Amino acid sequence: MPHVIVKLWPGKTEDQKTKLAEAITREVTQILGNGEASVSVSFEEVESSRWQEDVYLPDIAAQPDRLYKKPGYEM
Repeated sequence: MPHVIVKLWPGKTEDQKTKLAEAITREVTQILGNGEASVSVSFEEVESSRWQEDVYLPDIAAQPDRLYKKPGYEM
């Protein structure tokens, strides 16, 4: 615990995904106080043509109460 799922368009390199997984792990351990061994990160590539149907509608539009960073807004 915790497990972080990153959904993104295909095309990112293995190096980019590795660096992002390392950054996510670093921040999770620092903020939540978990040990690094308890954190897992996965990537789910979703084609841009399927983004609306497979990600935006079910994960973003249908569950706004779960969003801590909404698309289109800077933090």
